[in-house]
Amino acid sequence: MQIKLTKVYVDDQEKALNFYTEVLGLTRKADFSNSGYRWLTVASPDDPDGTELQLELNSNPAARAYQDAMFQQGQPELVLHTKDVKSDYERIKARGGDFIMPPTDVTASIIAQVNDTCGNIIQFVQLSW
Repeated sequence: MQIKLTKVYVDDQEKALNFYTEVLGLTRKADFSNSGYRWLTVASPDDPDGTELQLELNSNPAARAYQDAMFQQGQPELVLHTKDVKSDYERIKARGGDFIMPPTDVTASIIAQVNDTCGNIIQFVQLSW
């Protein structure tokens, strides 16, 4: 088995597409509509055929409640691994990323958190081991 797709709920797909591609640097993978529904995914430019992240419009009340609660508690909705958190932090910040937490040493890793502008906290992790 392999994980091919996961999703985050977003309050605005166009705003999310801009953040995830222009600010984070991911690549648009799929983008098509059918009867008012938009299927929108992004992927890592380093692994374009790898795992896709679906930017799902948050029209489900239960999902919205979950998303709001996670954001209010400061819990990340998505964790991305990186080899250099500080470098990614500088690159993303220069592109307009609004960091909630700058690179911070924690047990066995360095983490940083950014607001994706669409209702989620994204955490970056650089493992120390």
